[in-house]
Amino acid sequence: MVQNIQIIILGLALGGVYALMASGLTLIFGVMGIVNLSHSAFMIVGAFIAFYAFTLFGIDPILSIVITMPAMFLLGIVVYKLIFARSFADPAKRSVMVLMTFALALVIEGTLGFFFSNIYRSTSPSYASDAVIVGPFFLPLGQLYAMAMSIVILLLLWAYLKYTWTGYAIRATMHNRTAAEVVGVNVDRISMLVFGIGMALAGASGSALSFVFSFYPSKHWEFVAILLSLVVLGGMGSLLGALIGALSLSVVAAFVSSNYGPTWSPVTFYLALFIILLVRPQGLLGKKSGL
Repeated sequence: MVQNIQIIILGLALGGVYALMASGLTLIFGVMGIVNLSHSAFMIVGAFIAFYAFTLFGIDPILSIVITMPAMFLLGIVVYKLIFARSFADPAKRSVMVLMTFALALVIEGTLGFFFSNIYRSTSPSYASDAVIVGPFFLPLGQLYAMAMSIVILLLLWAYLKYTWTGYAIRATMHNRTAAEVVGVNVDRISMLVFGIGMALAGASGSALSFVFSFYPSKHWEFVAILLSLVVLGGMGSLLGALIGALSLSVVAAFVSSNYGPTWSPVTFYLALFIILLVRPQGLLGKKSGL
């Protein structure tokens, strides 16, 4: 019993980090209707920023979000202007957006590999190797802090979407893009803003990733199936669904890792993605397609 509770604790802690990672991906899909396969590559960019902020200037990786989030937001705006704004203007190009994000991921990976090489890196703040022990249970401080940071950022995102006029416009666009445009919402500007926010969330995820995991330029491919399984389980475009998917699948993966070894843990996400798409493709909280 004690061992099972311990596994659940570790799974939930990691699930909080996964929820932050998936939030940007599902937000972009909800507004723009595209699966951004380059999202995890941008997370690695954020991890490199956090790594060098820590290595060169001694900035704590959690505090580095004040650098990674604005930097990635601006990068997201530039990428949207250069690539996605033109694609939205041309309906013939919208169908190939997923391939464009795949190509973008390859470009980012190649650029990072050229400048930094494919060696493992991680930030090493003092708490990364420490743990909180309560009775028979323990929780690594790194995961605890990363989970707390993720919860705070997700709550701020929820409050922004819930209580600001821009948040109303974003939620209206997520619900029905055409109807939002009819009532006066500038959906192109909202799409650009949301892509920037999604990249800022990827930057914050990268800061957490830098001390919870080791990383290298090609690491992003390991997160693609994980993030897709999380957002598909919860429902594409649903932030609450992404949170539920992250917590539930992380706990299941923790049990698989404990019982069958860590090698089998990623299989949980691949298998979940396959089953969800087969049985309930709209996910738990997603809208069923009318096609």
